[in-house]
Amino acid sequence: MERHVLESLLAGDDEPSVAALATLRDGATYWMTARAQPAARHAGVFKGRLQRMRMHGLEPLGLERAVQLVREHGQPVRTGFIDAADRTWTTLLFLTEDGSALVACAGWPLPLLTREPPL
Repeated sequence: MERHVLESLLAGDDEPSVAALATLRDGATYWMTARAQPAARHAGVFKGRLQRMRMHGLEPLGLERAVQLVREHGQPVRTGFIDAADRTWTTLLFLTEDGSALVACAGWPLPLLTREPPL
């Protein structure tokens, strides 16, 4: 997928899309899966990841809503990631099966688990 196409898909005004677009325009790298998977599978996997992130004190931006939107979409979705150039942030994308529309997106800081600095 070309960068300008991805930018146009992120034209929404929700916070995760705005953050993803800003990250992309700031030199981020990105990739998309070639195949779509059932929406229910993705919703289940990422619901579990959301719960694990919360157990570690991390509240990902928009992930709960993304899981809900993917489940409601009900059709197979493709996933992708946008990784900030400085590797401090990642965005998860859920696209329609043909990649022509954004179903949902969410983001979180990297690394997922913060470690105590050495003494």
